[in-house]
Amino acid sequence: MGQDQTKQQIEKGLHLYQSNQTEKALRVWMRVLEKSADPAGRFRVLGCLITAHAEMGRYKDMLKFAVVQIDTARELEDPDFLTESYLNLARSNEKLCEFQKTISYCKTCLNMQGTTVSLQLNGQVSLSMGNAFLGLSIFQKALECFEKALRYAHNNDDKMLECRVCCSLGNFYTQIKDYEKALFFPCKAAELVNDYGKGWSLKYRAMSQYHMAVAYRKLGRLADSMDCCEESMKIALQHGDRPLQALCLLCFADIHRSRRDVQTAFPRYDSSMSIMTEIGNRLGLIQVLLGVTKCWMIQKELDKALESIEKAQELAEGLGNKLGLLKLHCLCERIYRTKEQQQELRDHVVKFHECVEEMELYCGMCGESIGEKNNQLQALPCSHFFHLKCLQTNGTRGCPNCRRLSVKPGYV
Repeated sequence: MGQDQTKQQIEKGLHLYQSNQTEKALRVWMRVLEKSADPAGRFRVLGCLITAHAEMGRYKDMLKFAVVQIDTARELEDPDFLTESYLNLARSNEKLCEFQKTISYCKTCLNMQGTTVSLQLNGQVSLSMGNAFLGLSIFQKALECFEKALRYAHNNDDKMLECRVCCSLGNFYTQIKDYEKALFFPCKAAELVNDYGKGWSLKYRAMSQYHMAVAYRKLGRLADSMDCCEESMKIALQHGDRPLQALCLLCFADIHRSRRDVQTAFPRYDSSMSIMTEIGNRLGLIQVLLGVTKCWMIQKELDKALESIEKAQELAEGLGNKLGLLKLHCLCERIYRTKEQQQELRDHVVKFHECVEEMELYCGMCGESIGEKNNQLQALPCSHFFHLKCLQTNGTRGCPNCRRLSVKPGYV
């Protein structure tokens, strides 16, 4: 298959894919991969296969194609191709919750000296790295990466990237419980979709609606949350987007739990867990198990709650997800307080505070915790964040956290 024929077949596959004929598109692209003698064409078709498998939640296949793409990039001896292939390798590992590997591959991308094309990819690299740091609950570095990605998006007038970063920032602020910002950023993403997204994939609309649904639920606006989640789920079902279906089912279950309708919540959690297991989203599984634990606690089935916690703890320790561990210790504390088991209670109180210290989840001005309840937060240029009221009350001549880190211990 020559260069022109390769190009035609790739375009045919794209047309089928955009018409929701995914399996036909995959067959066309696989045929190109088998028969094409054009390395640049092979590289491009591998990119199509990586994107398609990512959207279907076939993350192991996505990783397999990313590895082949790196070999093709080396054959082409082009730094732009190499940067793009390392980014796809980073994104594959991010989806599989291999966060340390993601960070390592992202750093490789940023260290490459490519041309303008490579520089335009830096925003996507920063976004992927931010998502990985967020998965590890390293909040300051995650925020730093998201802000870099946002700067790249603005400098390159890349509205799609801006939309994706806004959704990640929504997730970031949901985790540290500034729910106003958690809603603001996906609303901004939805605005971008409305203003610029006529030719975009509907996944951008679905993604922003999902993150809005999560924020609305946290704010107690359950009807708004349900509306957004239903719209997101409708698009996810139309496009066979299994990862988003799993997240929407989790959100539906959380809404029903918030209404204390445990009997409706449980089957939604089960369906979400089934898809999360199938696609390998271990971070999502932790969230599902947290929800299931809270349902058992509502029903005062404390031993069943502890069984769910044990499964979630194993996953959180395996991933290095510190925020997940903190939430689990918090739930254990409540359970053992109810069961009046003092030694276990004390153990989890100690572990809870160790997690808070490790993640620096406290305000460097007032010393009170961050992420315990809904609070307005403000980040300084260094990406350390504080209670907004503390910054307004005390002002700052620089970051108190950075000042503490720069103090060197004396030697006697």
